[in-house]
Amino acid sequence: MGHRRNIYFYHHLDQDTLAKVGNLDEYAEKYGLTIVNDHRDANIIASIGDDGTFLQAVRKTGFRDDVLYGGITTKDSLSMYCDFKISDSSKMVEAVSSEQLKVRRYPFIEVSVDGQGTFPCLNEFSIRSSIIKTLELDVFINDLHFETFRGDGLIVATPTGSTAYNKSVNGAVVDPLISCMQISEVASINNNKYRTLGAPFVIGGERSLTIKVISTEGNEHPTMGLDNEAISIRHVEKIQIKLSDKKIKTLKLKDNSFWEKVKRTFL
Repeated sequence: MGHRRNIYFYHHLDQDTLAKVGNLDEYAEKYGLTIVNDHRDANIIASIGDDGTFLQAVRKTGFRDDVLYGGITTKDSLSMYCDFKISDSSKMVEAVSSEQLKVRRYPFIEVSVDGQGTFPCLNEFSIRSSIIKTLELDVFINDLHFETFRGDGLIVATPTGSTAYNKSVNGAVVDPLISCMQISEVASINNNKYRTLGAPFVIGGERSLTIKVISTEGNEHPTMGLDNEAISIRHVEKIQIKLSDKKIKTLKLKDNSFWEKVKRTFL
């Protein structure tokens, strides 16, 4: 990892955060790293904040697969994407320099909405009704019409995203070594007239998912989320989702695996 010497810090510009990152320049120079002001010049990108900040850092820097991402939390405890604390930020800089780190690779999904661009997601894509009315969706796995969904919405999560919104609706926690997508329901309707699977399901990375919005009054403009950002496209007809061929690389300490993170966070 010795060739990775340029580091870019992504963080919010509020006074509280700026005060906390004040010593990072000193630590970086002490261990032979160069802080750059443009992420395009970096080969290490470190977010400073929380998991939401990490997701923003990855999104704002273009889901690069040629850099290492790392998370530094400004809170008292570590989290799913933040392996380091701002109170001990020298630990990250020192670890990068002394080869104490491993690299973990996280899959992400790519979402296409009516051909209006491809949007990557590290955690999940979600679609919900924008009005007080059930959403009606035709769900296809590859070319197979799997079900017609009626309810509040659907979540399509990556393995790392399985611990976030997906888990809150009783989805399974999935090992990121498994290349897959998990689809979970939000308040589905199941009765004698309407029927869905009624349980989360996982599809392999070679499969694709297509969601077609059934056109009814008010139904064609759902609320869609890409990780922790909303996307506003009116009159949505078809959403296509697949696992990306790329993965982002993140820094991790040798004693901090995904399952150690899960245990620390939830148990």
